[in-house]
Amino acid sequence: MKGYHDIGGTPAGPVDRAEHELQLWEKRIEALLILLNRKKMLRLDENRRGLESLGAEVYFGHSYAERRMLSISNNLILKGVLSVEEIAGKIAEIEKRKEPLP
Repeated sequence: MKGYHDIGGTPAGPVDRAEHELQLWEKRIEALLILLNRKKMLRLDENRRGLESLGAEVYFGHSYAERRMLSISNNLILKGVLSVEEIAGKIAEIEKRKEPLP
C-alpha cells in the first residue's frame, strides 16, 4: 500500500524546473540536518520516517523546508533533546523580534 507521500506515477502535471534561491532560513534547515547527522543525533532514516509520518494535510500544506523543520523538531522532541515548551518559547521569542531575519 502506498503512503500519501509516495506520488510516483500519479498524474500531477508538469514539474516546475525553475531554479530559485533558497532563503536564509531554508539554508539553515539544510545545515542543521547535516550537523545533526554528523553528530549522530539524527539519522537520515529517522528524518525520512519523520517526514512520512506528518500526515497528508501537513505534508501537502507545507513547503519542502517547512516539512523538514517539522520532522527535525518532532524527532528531537521524541529523543528528549528538546521539549515542546522550549520550541514554543523560542518561536514566541522570534515572533517578538522587530527586525525580520534576512
